[in-house]
Amino acid sequence: MTHVFDEALSLESAGSPGLVTGATHPAWANMVGPFGGVTAAVLTRAIETHPDVLGDPLALTVNYAAPIVDGPFELALNPVRTNRTNQHWIVELRQDGETKTTATAVFGVHRDSWADTEAVMPSVPAPEQLPRGAQEFPIWLSRFDLRFAAGPFPQTVGQASPSSQSLLWVRDAEGRALDYAALSAAADMFFPRIYLRTGQLIPAGTISLTTYFHASRAELEEVGADFVLGAASANRFSRGFFDQSATVWSRGGTLLASTHQLVYFKG
Repeated sequence: MTHVFDEALSLESAGSPGLVTGATHPAWANMVGPFGGVTAAVLTRAIETHPDVLGDPLALTVNYAAPIVDGPFELALNPVRTNRTNQHWIVELRQDGETKTTATAVFGVHRDSWADTEAVMPSVPAPEQLPRGAQEFPIWLSRFDLRFAAGPFPQTVGQASPSSQSLLWVRDAEGRALDYAALSAAADMFFPRIYLRTGQLIPAGTISLTTYFHASRAELEEVGADFVLGAASANRFSRGFFDQSATVWSRGGTLLASTHQLVYFKG
Protein backbone atom coordinates (compact mmCIF):
# COMPACT_ATOMS: atom_id res chain seq x y z
CA MET A 1 0.00 0.00 0.00
CA THR A 2 1.15 3.53 -0.74
CA HIS A 3 2.02 5.52 2.38
CA VAL A 4 -0.20 8.58 2.95
CA PHE A 5 2.85 10.83 2.76
CA ASP A 6 3.69 9.50 -0.70
CA GLU A 7 0.04 9.88 -1.69
CA ALA A 8 0.32 13.57 -0.82
CA LEU A 9 3.49 13.82 -2.94
CA SER A 10 1.87 12.23 -5.99
CA LEU A 11 2.29 14.45 -9.06
CA GLU A 12 1.35 14.10 -12.71
CA SER A 13 2.76 15.76 -15.80
CA ALA A 14 0.55 18.46 -17.28
CA GLY A 15 2.04 18.19 -20.74
CA SER A 16 5.45 19.79 -20.28
CA PRO A 17 8.43 19.18 -17.95
CA GLY A 18 7.84 22.57 -16.33
CA LEU A 19 4.24 21.97 -15.30
CA VAL A 20 2.87 19.25 -13.02
CA THR A 21 -0.37 18.81 -11.10
CA GLY A 22 -1.21 17.42 -7.68
CA ALA A 23 -3.85 17.68 -4.99
CA THR A 24 -4.05 18.27 -1.25
CA HIS A 25 -4.53 15.21 0.96
CA PRO A 26 -6.96 15.09 3.92
CA ALA A 27 -4.43 13.25 6.11
CA TRP A 28 -2.23 16.38 6.10
CA ALA A 29 -4.87 18.98 6.90
CA ASN A 30 -3.87 21.85 9.15
CA MET A 31 -6.05 24.45 10.85
CA VAL A 32 -6.05 26.43 7.59
CA GLY A 33 -5.12 24.51 4.45
CA PRO A 34 -2.52 21.73 4.44
CA PHE A 35 0.42 21.38 6.85
CA GLY A 36 3.12 23.71 5.54
CA GLY A 37 5.72 20.97 5.83
CA VAL A 38 3.90 18.74 3.39
CA THR A 39 3.70 21.63 0.92
CA ALA A 40 7.47 22.04 1.22
CA ALA A 41 7.84 18.30 0.70
CA VAL A 42 5.72 18.44 -2.48
CA LEU A 43 7.95 21.18 -3.87
CA THR A 44 11.07 19.18 -3.02
CA ARG A 45 9.68 16.07 -4.70
CA ALA A 46 8.60 18.03 -7.78
CA ILE A 47 12.13 19.29 -8.36
CA GLU A 48 13.73 15.94 -7.44
CA THR A 49 11.72 14.20 -10.16
CA HIS A 50 12.14 16.86 -12.84
CA PRO A 51 14.06 15.43 -15.82
CA ASP A 52 16.59 18.25 -15.75
CA VAL A 53 17.41 18.17 -12.04
CA LEU A 54 21.06 18.36 -11.00
CA GLY A 55 22.13 16.66 -7.78
CA ASP A 56 20.38 16.80 -4.41
CA PRO A 57 18.58 19.59 -2.53
CA LEU A 58 20.81 22.10 -0.77
CA ALA A 59 18.38 24.87 0.15
CA LEU A 60 14.65 25.52 -0.16
CA THR A 61 12.77 28.72 0.64
CA VAL A 62 8.98 28.48 0.62
CA ASN A 63 6.85 31.64 0.77
CA TYR A 64 3.26 30.92 1.79
CA ALA A 65 1.56 33.76 -0.06
CA ALA A 66 -2.07 32.70 0.45
CA PRO A 67 -3.99 29.78 2.00
CA ILE A 68 -4.08 26.63 -0.13
CA VAL A 69 -7.62 25.30 -0.32
CA ASP A 70 -8.52 21.61 -0.44
CA GLY A 71 -8.33 20.27 -3.95
CA PRO A 72 -6.08 20.23 -7.01
CA PHE A 73 -3.14 22.52 -7.66
CA GLU A 74 -0.50 22.98 -10.32
CA LEU A 75 3.22 23.59 -9.99
CA ALA A 76 5.23 25.61 -12.48
CA LEU A 77 8.91 24.70 -12.24
CA ASN A 78 11.64 26.80 -13.79
CA PRO A 79 15.36 25.85 -13.60
CA VAL A 80 16.57 29.41 -14.06
CA ARG A 81 20.29 28.65 -13.91
CA THR A 82 22.40 25.49 -14.06
CA ASN A 83 26.08 25.71 -13.21
CA ARG A 84 28.69 22.98 -13.00
CA THR A 85 27.92 22.05 -9.39
CA ASN A 86 24.68 23.87 -8.50
CA GLN A 87 21.28 24.58 -9.98
CA HIS A 88 18.76 27.31 -9.15
CA TRP A 89 14.99 26.91 -9.31
CA ILE A 90 11.88 29.05 -9.08
CA VAL A 91 8.62 27.23 -8.34
CA GLU A 92 5.07 28.54 -8.19
CA LEU A 93 2.05 26.70 -6.77
CA ARG A 94 -1.25 27.86 -8.26
CA GLN A 95 -4.93 27.10 -7.78
CA ASP A 96 -7.52 28.36 -10.26
CA GLY A 97 -4.93 30.68 -11.74
CA GLU A 98 -4.10 32.28 -8.38
CA THR A 99 -0.60 32.06 -6.91
CA LYS A 100 -0.75 30.46 -3.45
CA THR A 101 2.91 29.62 -2.81
CA THR A 102 6.22 30.63 -4.32
CA ALA A 103 9.57 29.00 -3.73
CA THR A 104 13.21 29.17 -4.66
CA ALA A 105 15.51 26.17 -4.40
CA VAL A 106 19.14 25.31 -4.89
CA PHE A 107 20.17 21.78 -5.83
CA GLY A 108 23.72 20.67 -6.30
CA VAL A 109 26.37 18.01 -6.64
CA HIS A 110 28.39 17.30 -3.50
CA ARG A 111 32.11 16.57 -3.47
CA ASP A 112 34.54 15.37 -0.83
CA SER A 113 36.01 18.28 1.12
CA TRP A 114 37.18 19.37 4.56
CA ALA A 115 34.25 19.13 6.97
CA ASP A 116 33.30 20.09 10.52
CA THR A 117 30.12 20.73 12.52
CA GLU A 118 30.22 23.58 15.02
CA ALA A 119 26.61 23.18 16.13
CA VAL A 120 26.18 20.92 19.17
CA MET A 121 23.38 18.41 19.41
CA PRO A 122 21.26 18.98 22.55
CA SER A 123 21.60 16.38 25.28
CA VAL A 124 18.21 14.78 25.90
CA PRO A 125 16.87 11.39 27.04
CA ALA A 126 16.48 8.72 24.38
CA PRO A 127 13.05 8.70 22.74
CA GLU A 128 12.25 5.31 24.28
CA GLN A 129 12.50 6.99 27.71
CA LEU A 130 9.89 9.62 26.85
CA PRO A 131 6.11 9.26 26.53
CA ARG A 132 4.51 9.59 23.14
CA GLY A 133 2.59 12.83 22.74
CA ALA A 134 -1.17 12.58 22.44
CA GLN A 135 -1.65 15.71 20.33
CA GLU A 136 -3.98 14.73 17.45
CA PHE A 137 -5.21 18.11 16.23
CA PRO A 138 -4.57 19.34 13.65
CA ILE A 139 -4.96 15.94 11.99
CA TRP A 140 -1.48 15.90 10.44
CA LEU A 141 0.09 15.59 13.88
CA SER A 142 -1.33 12.07 14.18
CA ARG A 143 0.91 11.05 11.27
CA PHE A 144 3.95 11.34 13.53
CA ASP A 145 5.30 9.78 16.71
CA LEU A 146 6.35 12.78 18.83
CA ARG A 147 8.36 12.53 22.07
CA PHE A 148 8.97 15.88 23.82
CA ALA A 149 12.03 16.29 26.01
CA ALA A 150 11.35 20.00 26.61
CA GLY A 151 8.87 22.67 25.57
CA PRO A 152 5.77 20.56 24.81
CA PHE A 153 2.59 21.99 23.34
CA PRO A 154 0.80 23.93 26.11
CA GLN A 155 -1.85 21.72 27.70
CA THR A 156 -3.39 24.48 29.84
CA VAL A 157 -4.56 27.83 28.51
CA GLY A 158 -2.34 30.57 29.92
CA GLN A 159 0.50 28.17 30.77
CA ALA A 160 3.21 30.56 29.61
CA SER A 161 6.90 29.64 29.39
CA PRO A 162 9.93 31.91 29.87
CA SER A 163 11.68 30.02 27.07
CA SER A 164 10.61 29.39 23.48
CA GLN A 165 12.75 26.25 23.12
CA SER A 166 11.28 22.86 22.27
CA LEU A 167 13.28 19.64 22.07
CA LEU A 168 11.49 16.66 20.59
CA TRP A 169 12.10 13.34 18.94
CA VAL A 170 9.97 12.63 15.89
CA ARG A 171 9.49 9.79 13.42
CA ASP A 172 6.84 8.71 10.98
CA ALA A 173 4.08 6.91 12.87
CA GLU A 174 3.94 4.12 10.27
CA GLY A 175 7.68 3.60 9.87
CA ARG A 176 8.31 5.41 6.59
CA ALA A 177 12.03 5.96 6.05
CA LEU A 178 13.48 9.46 5.96
CA ASP A 179 14.31 11.00 2.60
CA TYR A 180 14.75 14.57 1.38
CA ALA A 181 11.01 15.14 0.99
CA ALA A 182 10.36 13.87 4.53
CA LEU A 183 13.22 16.00 5.83
CA SER A 184 11.53 19.01 4.20
CA ALA A 185 8.40 18.21 6.21
CA ALA A 186 10.34 17.63 9.44
CA ALA A 187 11.85 21.10 9.10
CA ASP A 188 8.36 22.56 9.67
CA MET A 189 7.47 20.20 12.52
CA PHE A 190 7.59 22.86 15.22
CA PHE A 191 4.43 24.62 16.39
CA PRO A 192 4.62 28.45 16.53
CA ARG A 193 6.86 29.56 19.39
CA ILE A 194 4.29 32.18 20.40
CA TYR A 195 2.10 29.33 21.73
CA LEU A 196 4.82 28.26 24.13
CA ARG A 197 5.78 31.73 25.33
CA THR A 198 2.21 32.95 25.96
CA GLY A 199 0.36 29.71 26.63
CA GLN A 200 -2.28 30.96 24.22
CA LEU A 201 -3.37 29.60 20.84
CA ILE A 202 -2.86 32.97 19.22
CA PRO A 203 -3.66 32.93 15.48
CA ALA A 204 -0.30 32.48 13.78
CA GLY A 205 1.08 31.14 10.54
CA THR A 206 4.36 30.70 8.72
CA ILE A 207 4.98 33.25 5.99
CA SER A 208 8.41 32.10 4.84
CA LEU A 209 10.38 28.93 5.60
CA THR A 210 13.98 28.30 4.57
CA THR A 211 15.56 24.88 4.99
CA TYR A 212 19.22 24.01 4.48
CA PHE A 213 19.84 20.34 3.75
CA HIS A 214 23.11 19.13 5.25
CA ALA A 215 22.45 15.39 5.04
CA SER A 216 23.82 13.16 2.33
CA ARG A 217 21.71 10.36 0.89
CA ALA A 218 23.86 7.86 2.80
CA GLU A 219 23.17 9.69 6.06
CA LEU A 220 19.44 9.66 5.38
CA GLU A 221 19.58 5.95 4.62
CA GLU A 222 21.42 5.41 7.90
CA VAL A 223 18.57 7.11 9.77
CA GLY A 224 15.96 5.01 7.99
CA ALA A 225 12.70 5.06 9.95
CA ASP A 226 14.37 5.96 13.26
CA PHE A 227 13.66 9.05 15.33
CA VAL A 228 15.31 12.38 14.58
CA LEU A 229 15.74 15.11 17.16
CA GLY A 230 14.37 18.58 16.55
CA ALA A 231 15.42 21.68 18.47
CA ALA A 232 13.52 24.93 17.90
CA SER A 233 13.52 28.39 19.45
CA ALA A 234 12.57 31.96 18.57
CA ASN A 235 14.83 35.00 18.45
CA ARG A 236 12.49 37.99 18.67
CA PHE A 237 8.74 38.65 18.84
CA SER A 238 7.93 42.14 17.58
CA ARG A 239 5.16 44.08 15.84
CA GLY A 240 3.11 41.08 14.80
CA PHE A 241 5.95 38.88 13.56
CA PHE A 242 8.61 36.60 14.98
CA ASP A 243 11.32 34.35 13.62
CA GLN A 244 12.15 30.87 14.78
CA SER A 245 15.17 28.72 14.07
CA ALA A 246 15.57 24.96 14.31
CA THR A 247 17.97 22.10 13.77
CA VAL A 248 17.23 18.45 12.96
CA TRP A 249 19.65 15.73 14.14
CA SER A 250 20.04 12.01 13.72
CA ARG A 251 20.16 9.87 16.85
CA GLY A 252 23.88 9.43 16.21
CA GLY A 253 24.54 13.18 16.30
CA THR A 254 24.63 14.06 12.59
CA LEU A 255 23.17 17.47 11.75
CA LEU A 256 20.69 16.72 8.98
CA ALA A 257 19.07 20.11 8.40
CA SER A 258 18.79 23.62 9.78
CA THR A 259 15.81 25.90 9.27
CA HIS A 260 14.69 29.47 9.72
CA GLN A 261 11.19 30.84 9.34
CA LEU A 262 9.20 34.03 9.66
CA VAL A 263 5.83 33.76 11.39
CA TYR A 264 2.89 36.16 11.53
CA PHE A 265 0.78 36.38 14.70
CA LYS A 266 -2.16 38.37 16.05
CA GLY A 267 -2.23 39.92 19.49
